[in-house]
Amino acid sequence: MSDIRDEVAAGFEEIYGSSPLGVWSAPGRVNLIGEHTDYNQGFVLPFAINRRTVVALGARDDGIVRVASAFADEVAEIALADLTPDRLRDWSAYPLGVAWALGQFGADLGAVPGVDLYIESTVPVGAGLSSSAAIESAVAVALDEVWRLGLPRETLARVGQLAENKAVGAPTGIMDQSASLLGRHDHAVFLDCRSLESELVELGFAAAGLELLVIDTGVSHDHATGGYAARRASCEKGAALLGVPALRDVTVDDLPRARAVLDDETFRRVRHIVTENQRVLDTVRALRTDGPLAIGEYLDASHVSMRDDFEISVPELDLAVETAQANGAIGARMTGGGFGGAAIALVPSEGISRIQVAIDGAFAEHGFGQPTTFTVTASDGAGRD
Repeated sequence: MSDIRDEVAAGFEEIYGSSPLGVWSAPGRVNLIGEHTDYNQGFVLPFAINRRTVVALGARDDGIVRVASAFADEVAEIALADLTPDRLRDWSAYPLGVAWALGQFGADLGAVPGVDLYIESTVPVGAGLSSSAAIESAVAVALDEVWRLGLPRETLARVGQLAENKAVGAPTGIMDQSASLLGRHDHAVFLDCRSLESELVELGFAAAGLELLVIDTGVSHDHATGGYAARRASCEKGAALLGVPALRDVTVDDLPRARAVLDDETFRRVRHIVTENQRVLDTVRALRTDGPLAIGEYLDASHVSMRDDFEISVPELDLAVETAQANGAIGARMTGGGFGGAAIALVPSEGISRIQVAIDGAFAEHGFGQPTTFTVTASDGAGRD
């Protein structure tokens, strides 16, 4: 991390001709379990990872905000007074959307100083590790401090979600930003997406001789279009037909009634959400009572549900999961919004290399592109560096 912090400060000076006021960072996240449950007001269990987005910030004496990054050639520039979602485009919609969203949560954009921002990241883009929330959360904590807003972390998560929903146009829930802002070393964030109450749950992977392996398939996905929005619409349809505010209010015992009321596709979408909520609760209980060796069955069942009921997996994700399971993983599942991205496998430390070799071989045998595999650890959330 020290290297990328130095690179960000140097990049800021090269573009803007001065030193930044400070450097802030925020992590990506892995969702251990609880997929697509967040926008259904359910339960999720993500954790912040040791791959981060870093932002350097300098203050200006006017009302202009400029944004540059290592992954784009142009410098985006707009007056704070002109910030509206319909004027934001491309990657800069993420950081600029946060500035706009802070205005929706009480910041007086006519009174705060303008800023220059420069961004770099070690969070893979398109892998389902929430590179977008890492940008949003890093910018949110930086602006919150420099603009002296004093907003709670839970509110900054809502700021990031609003930016993603309105400025970027992705109908995501609040899980990713919550993990990025509330994470702690060796802990997952157990989040109730209805009340927004959260608890830290100790993971204990290292103490149990386990590591979490991420298998980035290289298959890109786009949450702002297509399948993600269609799944959300199916969930809303199911809740309406069942007469409940959200699928959070449907239990496993209600599924026979749901089957009688809903068409087959909508029922399967609903069944995934209902059983996934229960798997989150079961995983939290198992971590607290029996430790991480006891959670594999819930990870495995989650993948089957996403593959068959929610239909958001792809052949590369299925192959990654099946190969990890066949080569000693405690449990494995796709993670993230689906239609590409990454799978995760909970693996005994001594078995990491074997699984990596097996996955590389399986992908080559099937004619798939070479995946990227790496381990992650649960890390602290966003803050000033």
